[in-house]
Amino acid sequence: MSAFGLIPISYRAIGLVVLLAVLAGGSAALAWHFQDWRYGRQLAEQARLHAEALNRLTLAAATRQQAEQDKRLALEQRLSASEQTHYRALTDAQRDQGRLRDRLATADVRLSVLLDANDAASGCSMSATSGAGGVDHGAARARLDPAHAQRIIAITDAGDSGLIALQACQAYVRAIAR
Repeated sequence: MSAFGLIPISYRAIGLVVLLAVLAGGSAALAWHFQDWRYGRQLAEQARLHAEALNRLTLAAATRQQAEQDKRLALEQRLSASEQTHYRALTDAQRDQGRLRDRLATADVRLSVLLDANDAASGCSMSATSGAGGVDHGAARARLDPAHAQRIIAITDAGDSGLIALQACQAYVRAIAR
């Protein structure tokens, strides 16, 4: 064989090698495309799962927020009802005290106190029997001056108002503590 006969074989071999290299490169490129497609699908799946997880978290947060708002509204309603109850009790007590003061001022009613008939230190001998208009059988009573009676009513009015305010505060604390 001549030297020229080997050359075409070597060109054929080189051509075959180049063809195999191109095919190998094409298959590598195909492998890269396949892998890119597979990773793209995995990333899309992860993105979908992430979006679903965020959606679930958002819904859970919205549910918790609604529950808190409902609890706050219920508390406000309980406090409003309690405030109305205590306001009504306070106005009723003030109205009753005002009526009593008016009755004391017009001498419709008189305040009296029970006296201890056995108290020797008082130096006052009172009859142990009640009069015809008395309610206590046998107890000695003394009428209070109307001005003193008014002061006593004012003191009890302030005490009643304080007790009602204390009850309102206690009800408020109990409602908040729930």
